[in-house]
Amino acid sequence: MLTVSDGVHAGERDDASGAVLEELLGGEEFDVVRRVVPDDPDRIANAIVELASEALLILTTGGTGFAPRDVTPEATRTVLDREAPGIAEAIRADALARTPHALLSRGVAGLRGETLIVNLPGSPGGCRDGFAVIRPALRHGLELAAGDKATPHRQT
Repeated sequence: MLTVSDGVHAGERDDASGAVLEELLGGEEFDVVRRVVPDDPDRIANAIVELASEALLILTTGGTGFAPRDVTPEATRTVLDREAPGIAEAIRADALARTPHALLSRGVAGLRGETLIVNLPGSPGGCRDGFAVIRPALRHGLELAAGDKATPHRQT
C-alpha cells in the first residue's frame, strides 16, 4: 500500500490511513508492504511501478482531492495499462450516500500488468469505506487479472 502525503513523508503527521489499510488487508490475509511518498507525480508513479513488480494489489491513500498538490490520479494514470472505472465509480457512489464531499474525489483504478491499483481517499474513514466497497469482488478480480485459468469468468 502506498500513502501519498507531504506531511506523513516529512514526519509531521501520523499515517492513520495507512494503518487502517494495513489492518484491513491483514484481516484478509494479505502480506502488506507500506510505502510513503510526498505529493509528487514522479515519486508516486515510480513507487507504483516498483510495488507492481512485487505485488498483485496496490491501494493508495491520499492525493485524490482538489488541492493543487493532489496529483495521485494523474500519476496513477501514467503507469496504468488498463483503467477499471467501475471500481472508482462504485467507491464514489457509496461515499456520496454519506457525504456530498464524495463529489470532490478524483481517484482512479486500473491494472498495470496483473497488478490492480486503486486510489482511495486520504482519510481513515474514506479508506475503510472504500475497502468495504471493493472487498466482495477483490479476490475474484485479482484472480482474473492474474490469468488464473481455474477461475470461472463471471459476466459483468
